[in-house]
Amino acid sequence: MTRTPAPAGAPTPARPTVPGPHTASATTTAQTDATTATQASASGADGWQELVTSALLGTDRRTPPGGASGPGAAAALLDAAAAETVRRRAGLRPARAAPRPEPAPGDPRPPLPSAAARRLTMLLTDRPGAAGGGRRGSAPDLMELLPQWLATANARGYAAPPHALPALLDAARGRTDLRPAALAFAGPRALWLARLNPDWRFALRAAPGGATAPAGSDAEERVRRLWDEGLFAERVTLLASLRTRDPAGARKLLTSTWATERAEDRLMFLDSLRTGLEPADEPFLERALADRSRNVRSTAAELLSALPGSALAARMAARAATCVSLDRALVPPAITVEAPHECDASMERDGVVAHPPAGRGERSWWFGQLAEAAPLGTWPARLAGRTAEEIVALPVSDGWQSELHAAWCRAAVRQRDGVWARALLGAPTAPEAGGPGAVSLAERAKLLGTLGAGERAEWVAGFIATHGLSEAFQLLGMCGVPWAAPLGRAVVDALNIARDAGSYPWSFSGVMGLAERCLDPSEAGRLDGLLAVPDEPEDASPGAGGYWAEAFQRLVTTLRLRAAMTEELRTGQTG
Repeated sequence: MTRTPAPAGAPTPARPTVPGPHTASATTTAQTDATTATQASASGADGWQELVTSALLGTDRRTPPGGASGPGAAAALLDAAAAETVRRRAGLRPARAAPRPEPAPGDPRPPLPSAAARRLTMLLTDRPGAAGGGRRGSAPDLMELLPQWLATANARGYAAPPHALPALLDAARGRTDLRPAALAFAGPRALWLARLNPDWRFALRAAPGGATAPAGSDAEERVRRLWDEGLFAERVTLLASLRTRDPAGARKLLTSTWATERAEDRLMFLDSLRTGLEPADEPFLERALADRSRNVRSTAAELLSALPGSALAARMAARAATCVSLDRALVPPAITVEAPHECDASMERDGVVAHPPAGRGERSWWFGQLAEAAPLGTWPARLAGRTAEEIVALPVSDGWQSELHAAWCRAAVRQRDGVWARALLGAPTAPEAGGPGAVSLAERAKLLGTLGAGERAEWVAGFIATHGLSEAFQLLGMCGVPWAAPLGRAVVDALNIARDAGSYPWSFSGVMGLAERCLDPSEAGRLDGLLAVPDEPEDASPGAGGYWAEAFQRLVTTLRLRAAMTEELRTGQTG
């Protein structure tokens, strides 16, 4: 029998329902589904989230809200989602139209060269992935090159392309180390965007101009209002900004509300005085020594000890001097230490913490705090007019050398004393420079920070040439970028020696990563001879030769990429 098609436009007849054993269960399922949808609709925002969770996990793992598990769970979930969607849309109430935001401010800086703009997009969108076995492969890690790119672009005074600002702010949000350079490059438009997107609010706190001290005829009034009514982060930024151009005004502002601030806020505000610390800060810091918060007292004492002419420095010098003397009866003469037997109330008021950490003796703990807070000028007068270098060379009796030298290291860093830093560092070729010694590598790295960039690089180059790279990572991190030529050559030579020796290659991955970012790009030509897979000694780590070749290939590629990036920022058509 041939079926006759229905005429066009005619209604399609309903398919008859054939009674059967499952008819009742189907009707029941439909009723259950409707009930589920109604319950989900009434559950509000939490119900919607539950539906989303069930959809993501699957109804076999997460039963929809108000429903039952089984074959009908998926259909019930879809019905409930449809009902909830209608409810959410219907529940919206028309609101009064908000005013349009002010137009984004202009950026007077010149635009990026077009090649540099394309490079920026590549750097911001790079998603590096590890090669097999956790190895990095030979491709450069572009995101690690972004800080240098930003530094160069800022040095040349370029403006950020408007279309790149969202990605740039997202990158700065995820990496705090990027924020200063990224926000300087983004310019005033970054602040405009940050006021529209809560995810970028950090820019209002961190960007130059985000909460800087207002200018103009009513500047004082607006500063006062921001200080009284602003968010905590805005107040910190305001204080830091004001401190750089009007230290007395910043100090006056802080004093006006000091007594009513929370302890944790007082600590942060006090820390801002490190910028431009001056003798005029002493009276305020002396009052802070009586603060009810131990952390505030300790910070105030630390700042006062960084002022060698302060009354606290004189008090600490007097205490420390009674603990250290020169025993001329010994041959050669030696320093003797008699640590304090108690920590009295006056010591605690001056920032000495009475209770030592676990595993530390009380007397050595107190002595270390006195010695690091005393002006370094105390010691030549106390030790027969010897220079810093001669004092450091003196033996110290009864095992006190490490404690005393560590305290002097902290004092040299705090007081930014290059003479004492050089004496404590010693010669980089000395045997003790590569071992534990009286001054640890961590302390040496901090001491290097008190020296100029050239002197720092020269010392670390000498250290690497004598002791190799195994202990040099912390020291390299203190050197300016790009590395000076002697330092770069020392690093490459040490890597080559490790490669030829068949050393375990992954031990040097950290130094390799630093070299990619810090080695002068002009060194790339010297590395071409290291790209081949070397012959592996019998005792070499398996696969070491291939890893070294791959690592040097990545290093050379990265250096040439950095050179190209610099050239793109130097020349080219802007756009």
